[in-house]
Amino acid sequence: MDQLATTLVTELPPDFAQWDELLALILRAFAYMDGVIDPPSSAHLLTPESLRRKAGQETGFLAVENGPIVGCIFALERERDFYVGKLAVEPGLQGRGIGGRLMQAVEDLARRRGKQAIELQTRIELTANHAAFARLGFREAGRTAHEGYDRPTSITMRKVLS
Repeated sequence: MDQLATTLVTELPPDFAQWDELLALILRAFAYMDGVIDPPSSAHLLTPESLRRKAGQETGFLAVENGPIVGCIFALERERDFYVGKLAVEPGLQGRGIGGRLMQAVEDLARRRGKQAIELQTRIELTANHAAFARLGFREAGRTAHEGYDRPTSITMRKVLS
């Protein structure tokens, strides 16, 4: 039996109320970055309320497995593309394709809305992420520096949709 058979990816429902649970998942998934990336992850600035506001401005998707939320992703619609952020998968379940399925949900949404691409940013230090996104068809499109830094801190990666 397929390991992912019980993992359901759905759009965040309008009546979603598990903001504390979702925030805890994001913080667990991003914890490995602590002490690795500089500046620290913006995930540390999230609150249940700010996540709720984010969901009001962006399209969110959840991966749910036998009840618990095991993954999420948010996508901000822009004029010609979608910007993807806060892709998070429960650490003990990473490597099973859940992140790829969440990313596929955003790609499907982008195609339905007639967008040409999806874009994301990943930190310079997270080379395993660069490779994972490259396997999903993303290519480096630029480098940027956070405010106050004189060196690039993030890589912008873009996937052109066919």
